[in-house]
Formats: sequence, structure tokens, C-alpha cells
Amino acid sequence: MAQEMKTIGVLTSGGDAPGMNAVVRAVVRKALMNGVAVKGIKKGYQGLLNEEIIDMKATSVSDIIQKGGTILGTARCKEFTTEEGQKLGADICRKHGIDGIVVVGGDGSYKGAAALARQGINTVGVPGTIDLDISSTEYTIGFDTAVNTAMEAIDKIRDTSSSHERCSIIEVMGRNAGYLALWCGIANGAEDILLPEKYDYNEQSIINNIIRNRKRGKTHHLIINAEGIGHSTSMARRIEAATGIETRATILGYMQRGGSPTCKDRYFASIMGAYAADLLCQGKSNRVVCYQKGEFVDHDIQEALAMTKQISEYEYEVSRLLSGNV
Repeated sequence: MAQEMKTIGVLTSGGDAPGMNAVVRAVVRKALMNGVAVKGIKKGYQGLLNEEIIDMKATSVSDIIQKGGTILGTARCKEFTTEEGQKLGADICRKHGIDGIVVVGGDGSYKGAAALARQGINTVGVPGTIDLDISSTEYTIGFDTAVNTAMEAIDKIRDTSSSHERCSIIEVMGRNAGYLALWCGIANGAEDILLPEKYDYNEQSIINNIIRNRKRGKTHHLIINAEGIGHSTSMARRIEAATGIETRATILGYMQRGGSPTCKDRYFASIMGAYAADLLCQGKSNRVVCYQKGEFVDHDIQEALAMTKQISEYEYEVSRLLSGNV
């Protein structure tokens, strides 16, 4: 069946994540070793519709594994959410001789891949998002780099917070998922961690924690706030008014997406990219690459999208226990 797959494409879609370049590198080199040509599709599904398609050789992906972002670029594409846009995308694939595509991104990107599969183009998804919010996999490419970037920034902010005896609210990314906030909260020793999955919006409880800890002699108070909750600046104003303690909000924002990927992200990206290329070369379609129970596996896209994922109750309880607020 490998002979039937003559050319595959690769694109990165949605928010960029450290390690995406390592996926592209692995896809290109593994496919070429399998005797299959590779085309790079720039700017995600928008670039596909615009026919921004280039031939890729082994040397096209030299010296990129250590780079953040994505050399192919990425973009949002509303047109591709329509049936007309999806049909056009499949027609363009056929025009350029592309038999299958590796799509690197999150759940939204997977939906686009599933749409291409329905139009007769073989597709395989690879989980690339810093949010760790794809239910079918225990790990998503970019998370390790992002959480370490955030952790290091929070350590620096905490130094200043301690010096000035402040309360600091630090907002991390994650959309509606709290994994980045939970990991940073535990790793940075936060006094309060606010997760979309758990937060009851009882701000008075946070205020009580701050006052109680100040009476116990703590000179600072660190709150990690998830993007899905947000409003860190207004929260800081309310807390300062209620406690009389100087309170500052810092929104880390897009710095968490950038930077050279960690070893873990490069490794996972390389294995997942090679796995995806092999699936396409074997004639497989409508699949996503996942990491579960210590192994790299694949699932049907629709089954993967239907899976659910929750914050671990034990890990959350540990975060509360270690904060000293139980």
C-alpha cells in the first residue's frame, strides 16, 4: 500500500507550539525514506486554499529542530469551516498531487483534517498545542516548553513580590483548560491556583487566605490564574481594596508559545511526526497520533474528538494541600 501514496503534504494549524518544526522535520525525512515525496503547505488551511505549497527535501528541514514557532507558518481560516472551503481544499490537494496530509495542531485542526478525509484525502493529525487539552492523548507537543517558560517567569516575579511584600496574580495560557495553571501552581509553590475546571468564583476565600497568611508572617502571596478565568487586572484591584496589600497582575501571554523547544518536546515531536508519516505511507487515513500509557498509538479522529479529559482529582487535592490553604 505504501506504493499507492506518492506524495504527502504537511501543515501546521491553529496556535503555534514549540516542537512543531521537529514534527515537520520528522514527517519530511521519514516520508522521503519511505520513497514518498513531500510538499509543505504554508499558513495552515488558509495557505492550502491559497495554494501556498512548496516542495520539500531532506535539506529543507535542516537546522530547524531547535527553533520555536513553525517554519511553515500558521493561520486561522474561517473559509475552511464551510463545506465549500473543504471541497476546494481537497480539489487543490488533488491538483498538486497530494494524496495525504499530516496536520499538526489541536482539536480545531483535527476537525479540518476529518473534513479533508471525508473529501477523499488521507489525513493524520499530530497533537501540537501548549494547552495539553486534547482528550485523546496524555501529552501534546509544546506543553513542556510552555510550562517551563512560565515557571521561570513566575520565579522572577515572585522574587520581586517578596521584596515588596506584595500579592501577585499571574495569568497563564491554556484557553479553557487548567493544565498549565495547575503545573505552574504546584511547581512555583503558589498559595492559590485558579482553574476553569475547579474555581467557584468565591473571591472572598482568596482574600481570607491572603489575610490569614499575612498574619502568619508570609511576606508575599502568589496566585496562578488560568486564562479561562481571566480578568486578572480587575481581580488585583479588588483584592488590594479588600486587603490593603499592594497587588499586581501579570499576564504572561504569548511569550509562553515562543522559544526553543525542550528536549521532551523535540523528542515527542520527532516520534509523533515519524509515526504520522508512516501511517500515511501505509494508506491509513482519518487517524490521530496519541501518547497513552507510555506508548505512541493512533485513534480514529472522530473517536478522538469524542473523548473527554479531566483534571486529576488527586493532583488538584495535592495542589491545595501544598498551598497550605486546606
